[in-house]
Amino acid sequence: MTSVGSPVVIAATARHTATLIFFHGLGDTGHGWATSLSAVRLPHIKVICPTAPIMPVTLNAGFRMPSWFDLRTLEPNGVEDEEGIRKAAEMVHSLIAEEVAAGIPTKRIVIGGFSQGGALAIYSALTFPEPLAGIIALSCWVPLHRKFPDEAIGNRNTPLLQCHGNCDPIVPYRWGQITATYLKGFMTQAEFVTYRGMMHASSDEEMRDMKAFIEKVLKP
Repeated sequence: MTSVGSPVVIAATARHTATLIFFHGLGDTGHGWATSLSAVRLPHIKVICPTAPIMPVTLNAGFRMPSWFDLRTLEPNGVEDEEGIRKAAEMVHSLIAEEVAAGIPTKRIVIGGFSQGGALAIYSALTFPEPLAGIIALSCWVPLHRKFPDEAIGNRNTPLLQCHGNCDPIVPYRWGQITATYLKGFMTQAEFVTYRGMMHASSDEEMRDMKAFIEKVLKP
Protein backbone atom coordinates (compact mmCIF):
# COMPACT_ATOMS: atom_id res chain seq x y z
CA MET A 1 0.00 0.00 0.00
CA THR A 2 1.41 3.37 -0.96
CA SER A 3 1.19 6.11 1.58
CA VAL A 4 -1.47 8.78 1.73
CA GLY A 5 -0.55 11.79 -0.40
CA SER A 6 -0.24 15.19 1.23
CA PRO A 7 -3.73 16.42 2.03
CA VAL A 8 -5.40 19.52 0.69
CA VAL A 9 -5.57 21.86 3.69
CA ILE A 10 -7.83 24.92 3.82
CA ALA A 11 -6.51 27.05 6.67
CA ALA A 12 -8.86 28.74 9.10
CA THR A 13 -9.31 32.44 8.31
CA ALA A 14 -9.92 33.35 11.97
CA ARG A 15 -8.27 31.83 15.06
CA HIS A 16 -8.21 28.08 14.43
CA THR A 17 -10.33 26.38 17.12
CA ALA A 18 -11.91 23.45 15.23
CA THR A 19 -11.10 21.04 12.40
CA LEU A 20 -13.09 19.16 9.75
CA ILE A 21 -11.37 16.12 8.19
CA PHE A 22 -13.18 14.88 5.08
CA PHE A 23 -12.51 11.72 3.02
CA HIS A 24 -13.33 11.53 -0.70
CA GLY A 25 -14.94 8.65 -2.57
CA LEU A 26 -13.29 5.92 -4.68
CA GLY A 27 -11.09 7.22 -7.50
CA ASP A 28 -11.26 10.86 -6.38
CA THR A 29 -8.66 13.05 -4.59
CA GLY A 30 -8.73 15.56 -1.75
CA HIS A 31 -9.19 18.31 -4.35
CA GLY A 32 -12.58 16.84 -5.34
CA TRP A 33 -14.29 18.12 -2.18
CA ALA A 34 -12.07 21.00 -1.11
CA THR A 35 -13.95 23.76 -2.97
CA SER A 36 -17.42 22.68 -1.81
CA LEU A 37 -16.23 22.33 1.78
CA SER A 38 -14.53 25.72 1.83
CA ALA A 39 -17.96 27.18 0.99
CA VAL A 40 -19.69 25.57 3.99
CA ARG A 41 -17.10 25.88 6.74
CA LEU A 42 -16.88 28.74 9.25
CA PRO A 43 -13.80 31.01 9.60
CA HIS A 44 -12.51 29.26 12.77
CA ILE A 45 -12.53 25.83 11.11
CA LYS A 46 -9.55 24.31 9.32
CA VAL A 47 -10.49 21.76 6.64
CA ILE A 48 -8.27 18.76 5.81
CA CYS A 49 -9.04 16.72 2.66
CA PRO A 50 -6.59 13.81 2.44
CA THR A 51 -6.05 11.87 -0.80
CA ALA A 52 -6.24 8.08 -0.58
CA PRO A 53 -3.28 5.91 -1.57
CA ILE A 54 -3.32 4.41 -5.09
CA MET A 55 -4.04 0.69 -5.09
CA PRO A 56 -5.61 -1.99 -7.31
CA VAL A 57 -9.38 -2.16 -6.70
CA THR A 58 -11.05 -5.54 -7.17
CA LEU A 59 -14.46 -4.00 -7.92
CA ASN A 60 -12.91 -2.11 -10.85
CA ALA A 61 -11.19 -5.14 -12.39
CA GLY A 62 -7.96 -4.53 -10.49
CA PHE A 63 -7.33 -1.06 -11.94
CA ARG A 64 -5.18 1.12 -9.70
CA MET A 65 -6.83 4.26 -8.35
CA PRO A 66 -7.08 6.29 -5.14
CA SER A 67 -8.87 4.05 -2.64
CA TRP A 68 -8.94 3.97 1.17
CA PHE A 69 -9.16 0.16 1.12
CA ASP A 70 -9.93 -2.52 -1.45
CA LEU A 71 -13.58 -2.74 -2.50
CA ARG A 72 -14.36 -6.32 -3.47
CA THR A 73 -18.10 -5.96 -3.95
CA LEU A 74 -20.93 -3.54 -3.26
CA GLU A 75 -23.16 -6.25 -1.83
CA PRO A 76 -24.13 -5.74 1.83
CA ASN A 77 -23.04 -9.28 2.73
CA GLY A 78 -20.03 -9.51 0.42
CA VAL A 79 -16.40 -10.17 1.39
CA GLU A 80 -14.62 -7.09 2.76
CA ASP A 81 -11.00 -6.00 2.97
CA GLU A 82 -10.83 -6.16 6.76
CA GLU A 83 -7.08 -5.57 6.99
CA GLY A 84 -7.27 -2.59 4.63
CA ILE A 85 -10.23 -1.05 6.47
CA ARG A 86 -8.46 -1.33 9.84
CA LYS A 87 -5.26 0.16 8.37
CA ALA A 88 -7.19 3.06 6.88
CA ALA A 89 -8.89 3.73 10.25
CA GLU A 90 -5.45 3.85 11.93
CA MET A 91 -4.46 6.51 9.39
CA VAL A 92 -7.63 8.50 10.31
CA HIS A 93 -6.83 8.17 14.02
CA SER A 94 -3.31 9.48 13.39
CA LEU A 95 -4.73 12.52 11.51
CA ILE A 96 -6.93 13.22 14.56
CA ALA A 97 -3.88 12.82 16.83
CA GLU A 98 -1.97 15.41 14.76
CA GLU A 99 -4.77 17.93 15.29
CA VAL A 100 -4.86 17.18 19.03
CA ALA A 101 -1.07 17.68 19.17
CA ALA A 102 -1.63 21.07 17.50
CA GLY A 103 -4.01 22.06 20.31
CA ILE A 104 -7.45 21.10 18.95
CA PRO A 105 -9.36 18.80 21.35
CA THR A 106 -11.17 15.79 19.85
CA LYS A 107 -14.51 17.39 20.84
CA ARG A 108 -13.69 20.17 18.30
CA ILE A 109 -13.04 17.76 15.41
CA VAL A 110 -15.62 16.53 12.88
CA ILE A 111 -14.77 13.67 10.52
CA GLY A 112 -16.80 12.98 7.42
CA GLY A 113 -16.72 11.58 3.93
CA PHE A 114 -18.52 10.65 0.75
CA SER A 115 -19.22 7.07 -0.37
CA GLN A 116 -16.13 4.95 0.50
CA GLY A 117 -14.82 7.97 2.43
CA GLY A 118 -18.08 8.19 4.41
CA ALA A 119 -17.83 4.48 5.21
CA LEU A 120 -14.29 5.08 6.47
CA ALA A 121 -15.44 8.07 8.58
CA ILE A 122 -18.19 6.05 10.33
CA TYR A 123 -15.89 3.08 10.99
CA SER A 124 -13.03 5.30 12.20
CA ALA A 125 -15.28 7.28 14.55
CA LEU A 126 -16.82 4.18 16.14
CA THR A 127 -13.40 2.57 16.68
CA PHE A 128 -11.93 5.77 18.18
CA PRO A 129 -12.11 5.95 22.00
CA GLU A 130 -12.25 9.74 22.43
CA PRO A 131 -15.40 11.79 21.78
CA LEU A 132 -15.53 13.70 18.47
CA ALA A 133 -17.75 16.72 17.72
CA GLY A 134 -19.63 15.04 14.88
CA ILE A 135 -19.64 12.57 11.97
CA ILE A 136 -20.83 13.31 8.42
CA ALA A 137 -21.61 10.29 6.25
CA LEU A 138 -22.73 10.94 2.66
CA SER A 139 -24.08 8.21 0.34
CA CYS A 140 -22.35 5.40 2.22
CA TRP A 141 -22.58 2.32 4.45
CA VAL A 142 -20.91 0.81 7.56
CA PRO A 143 -17.88 -1.33 6.73
CA LEU A 144 -17.44 -4.59 8.70
CA HIS A 145 -20.98 -4.07 10.04
CA ARG A 146 -21.03 -7.52 11.66
CA LYS A 147 -18.34 -6.32 14.09
CA PHE A 148 -20.74 -3.76 15.56
CA PRO A 149 -21.95 -2.75 18.03
CA ASP A 150 -19.29 -4.83 19.87
CA GLU A 151 -16.36 -2.92 18.37
CA ALA A 152 -17.94 0.52 18.83
CA ILE A 153 -15.60 1.64 21.60
CA GLY A 154 -16.44 5.32 21.21
CA ASN A 155 -18.66 7.98 19.67
CA ARG A 156 -21.98 6.19 20.15
CA ASN A 157 -23.35 9.46 21.53
CA THR A 158 -21.74 11.71 18.91
CA PRO A 159 -24.07 13.51 16.46
CA LEU A 160 -24.11 11.72 13.09
CA LEU A 161 -25.51 13.28 9.92
CA GLN A 162 -26.11 10.53 7.35
CA CYS A 163 -27.32 11.66 3.90
CA HIS A 164 -28.40 9.64 0.85
CA GLY A 165 -30.06 10.27 -2.50
CA ASN A 166 -33.06 8.05 -3.24
CA CYS A 167 -31.92 7.57 -6.89
CA ASP A 168 -28.36 6.42 -6.07
CA PRO A 169 -27.34 3.75 -8.66
CA ILE A 170 -23.95 2.99 -7.02
CA VAL A 171 -24.60 2.67 -3.28
CA PRO A 172 -28.32 1.85 -3.34
CA TYR A 173 -30.64 4.03 -1.25
CA ARG A 174 -31.98 0.87 0.40
CA TRP A 175 -28.48 0.19 1.68
CA GLY A 176 -28.37 3.67 3.19
CA GLN A 177 -31.73 3.02 4.89
CA ILE A 178 -30.54 -0.32 6.31
CA THR A 179 -27.34 1.37 7.54
CA ALA A 180 -29.36 4.15 9.22
CA THR A 181 -31.65 1.68 11.00
CA TYR A 182 -28.64 -0.34 12.11
CA LEU A 183 -26.75 2.70 13.47
CA LYS A 184 -29.82 4.03 15.28
CA GLY A 185 -29.82 0.71 17.17
CA PHE A 186 -26.74 1.75 19.16
CA MET A 187 -26.07 5.44 18.38
CA THR A 188 -28.09 8.04 20.28
CA GLN A 189 -27.84 11.03 17.89
CA ALA A 190 -27.98 9.49 14.41
CA GLU A 191 -29.95 11.43 11.81
CA PHE A 192 -30.77 10.13 8.31
CA VAL A 193 -31.73 12.60 5.58
CA THR A 194 -33.09 11.60 2.16
CA TYR A 195 -32.67 13.74 -0.98
CA ARG A 196 -35.31 13.12 -3.63
CA GLY A 197 -33.95 12.59 -7.13
CA MET A 198 -30.29 12.74 -6.02
CA MET A 199 -27.97 10.13 -7.51
CA HIS A 200 -24.48 9.14 -6.28
CA ALA A 201 -23.51 12.79 -5.91
CA SER A 202 -24.10 15.81 -3.72
CA SER A 203 -26.60 18.65 -4.05
CA ASP A 204 -27.02 22.25 -2.91
CA GLU A 205 -29.64 21.11 -0.42
CA GLU A 206 -27.29 18.50 1.04
CA MET A 207 -24.47 21.07 1.30
CA ARG A 208 -26.83 23.43 3.15
CA ASP A 209 -27.71 20.66 5.60
CA MET A 210 -24.02 19.90 6.09
CA LYS A 211 -23.32 23.57 6.75
CA ALA A 212 -26.10 23.73 9.37
CA PHE A 213 -24.77 20.55 11.02
CA ILE A 214 -21.19 21.90 11.13
CA GLU A 215 -22.42 25.21 12.57
CA LYS A 216 -24.32 23.32 15.28
CA VAL A 217 -21.53 20.96 16.40
CA LEU A 218 -18.55 23.32 15.88
CA LYS A 219 -19.79 26.63 17.22
CA PRO A 220 -17.16 29.41 17.21
